[in-house]
Amino acid sequence: MKFAGIVDAKRWTRIICVALLSTAPLVLTACQSDPDIDITKLTAETESPEVLYNQGLANLNAGKVTEASRKFAAIDRQHPFSEYARKALVMNAFVNYRQGATEEAITAGTRYLNLYPESEDAAYAQYIVGLAYAKQIPSVTQDQRAATKTIEAMQNVVNKYPDSEYVEDAQTKIRFARDQLAGKEMQVGRYYLERKEYLAAITRFRTVVEQYPSTNQIEEALARLVEAYYAMGISTEAQTAAAVLGHNYPDSQWYADSYKLLQSKGLEPRENAGSWISRAGKQLIGA
Repeated sequence: MKFAGIVDAKRWTRIICVALLSTAPLVLTACQSDPDIDITKLTAETESPEVLYNQGLANLNAGKVTEASRKFAAIDRQHPFSEYARKALVMNAFVNYRQGATEEAITAGTRYLNLYPESEDAAYAQYIVGLAYAKQIPSVTQDQRAATKTIEAMQNVVNKYPDSEYVEDAQTKIRFARDQLAGKEMQVGRYYLERKEYLAAITRFRTVVEQYPSTNQIEEALARLVEAYYAMGISTEAQTAAAVLGHNYPDSQWYADSYKLLQSKGLEPRENAGSWISRAGKQLIGA
């Protein structure tokens, strides 16, 4: 019976503390005597989702990003089934992105899309996911998984939300990410070329020409093909690569260098229509 009395006393202490906290500060002393009560959380639990959301926006506007994130997270934790929880989730994705917490932004944005795929903010959530991945893209000397994920996320913006205001920037981010992927292929290709591993180098340069023809790596890729095929003694392919390069980028320094290389052996650019380079060249902007 003594044990039961202790339990009842503790239960009523909690009830009284919660009920009177806002109007009777002196009750805090009684609350502090109960080790099971976290006083710092009592006030937050009494705040409505609307109040928390507005506080989050106010903090965000004031530049208090960390505090804004805390308010939005509190809504998700305390009022998970409210409309404000939906709004807070996408805002938390944005706030995390602003803070540079890209993984958290991706997690929040992806969770939003899973929970509310047809909502009015779905396009924005998808866009934030893409921005977070784009922010993770490293230099071309490193792994480009983030570039691939950026393309995937931003392509979803373009395909699923074609009328949204985020499409134009999504397309810009896609172009940037594709250029990074092409740059990575070029970096590896040059590595092989310097070591006279010509077939391995050609494979990388070919990937750029066939898969990334609209990137700013294309001129060098064609010029490097001229160099690699020339070094292997496959003059028809070297001439074709130079011809495609000259047709599309006649004022390019890469073309001037390729032309000079061929001339040193009495050759000139000449396209072989049966070459894979000729077929790939039809995809280029100047074709």
